[in-house]
Amino acid sequence: MPLSLHHIVIDAHDLPGLARFWAQVLDWRILSEREREVVIGTDASAPVGICFMPVTDDKTVKNRLHLDLTAADAGDRDAEIARIIALGARRVDVGQTGDESWTVLADPEGNEFCVVRPKKTLIG
Repeated sequence: MPLSLHHIVIDAHDLPGLARFWAQVLDWRILSEREREVVIGTDASAPVGICFMPVTDDKTVKNRLHLDLTAADAGDRDAEIARIIALGARRVDVGQTGDESWTVLADPEGNEFCVVRPKKTLIG
């Protein structure tokens, strides 16, 4: 039987705080909140969720893995970027030229993610 993606795990200093940030960004819910694990998703039976786990070390380099987010409509993209920044994200420079079709942001703990142009498929 093939494996399936269950959780994306994000290390965090402030598990509940970072989980609330991402739940608001994605319009998801906090599904489980324990001392050493907070899980968010659309609902408990969703195909994939995000799990926040504690870490003591500081983030020092660019992520080797990041999330790409997209808005349903091109007109919503800038408004969504502004909304996410108002929630606590910030713009970051990871070497962009300025001609990219995506915007690089970082969450409140410095984890980079991108808001890309609207896409209808995984390869489009």
